[in-house]
Amino acid sequence: MEDTRILDLSHVWFGPYCTMLLAHLGAEVIKVEPPWGEMTRFFPPLIENESPTFISMNLNKKDLTLDLKHPKGKEIFLELVKLSDVVVENFTPGTMERLGLGYDVLRGVRPDIIYASLSGFGQTGPYARRPSYFSIAEAITGHAYMAGLEEDEEGEPRGSPQAYGDLGPALFAALSIVSALRYRDKTGKGQWIDVAQADCMVSLASQAIVTYTAGGLTPLEARRKRRGLGQVSVGGFFRAMDGYVAVLATRGSIMERLAKALGVEEVNVEMFREWVKDRTVREVVDILVKADVPVAPVLNIDEVVKEPHLLARGVFTEVEHPKLGRIKVPSFPVKFSEISEFPITPSPTLGQHTEEILTNLLGYTKEKIEELRSERVI
Repeated sequence: MEDTRILDLSHVWFGPYCTMLLAHLGAEVIKVEPPWGEMTRFFPPLIENESPTFISMNLNKKDLTLDLKHPKGKEIFLELVKLSDVVVENFTPGTMERLGLGYDVLRGVRPDIIYASLSGFGQTGPYARRPSYFSIAEAITGHAYMAGLEEDEEGEPRGSPQAYGDLGPALFAALSIVSALRYRDKTGKGQWIDVAQADCMVSLASQAIVTYTAGGLTPLEARRKRRGLGQVSVGGFFRAMDGYVAVLATRGSIMERLAKALGVEEVNVEMFREWVKDRTVREVVDILVKADVPVAPVLNIDEVVKEPHLLARGVFTEVEHPKLGRIKVPSFPVKFSEISEFPITPSPTLGQHTEEILTNLLGYTKEKIEELRSERVI
């Protein structure tokens, strides 16, 4: 994607994670934020006045500060649109139109522009103008209810630990942008992409939805029916002497191997729980790996970054952050046979590339840039 330029107006998690993935794949992503900085820069906990949230969502990007409410800021943005392939925004629907930067305006400037609008509930429908975050999307699509059900049949709804209501839809958005670029390659036509968190999270709940629409069973009823059918399996998180292990042994040959590993004819959840509690995590994992039973230790993040298999797979890389020094960050997780590596640069400081972009892309002089700075356009 080295020949693709993306203007990224997004903030928080949903949009920035989408554009970061595209940046990892080689796109030039210019993050456009107001001169005072977008809100994610201030998300706690701050480390040396830097937000880990911002750092983690904005790797491999350039940073341009621009006040889009200022006429000159809007003029600069439209000049950049002429030189770009994609615009990504995740404001509440209607915001870009009020700024005079809606899809119809931008395609008037560049007819083949790909304009991706990321929002909670989409550009149409009764809830379109409602603000949303990951927990709202998880709530209205059944995920929060089902997460609570995993803990306890009478349990309270639970949100995800890492804003999956943002990150899941971000993957759909990135895939859709790549698809729109391929469509443009074939037809010469750009388009408007409407990515709603709620829509995407419905797609990620497909198994539970089809279980209900085809069989009339809610997740709780489906669980009870499986138990009533006598389905034998051992799955979940189990406490060992020094931590927890995750095991998933479904009925059939895996259950047979699990029973053999325990030295019994048949095994059930309670028997397995008792067996695990008298052993260390390492002992349980070693025994079950040898028996070819799906198992893993339950790791905290400080252990994840040292996990030998993940290190061998190269899922981490180090970047030199201008303020925090050398830090470890996730690398692009997919392996390609013809692409050996995906270089990663640290998240940019506020306005780090403003002069570079205005000079190299738009031909602005130092005097003009200083004038814009004095007027607080940049």
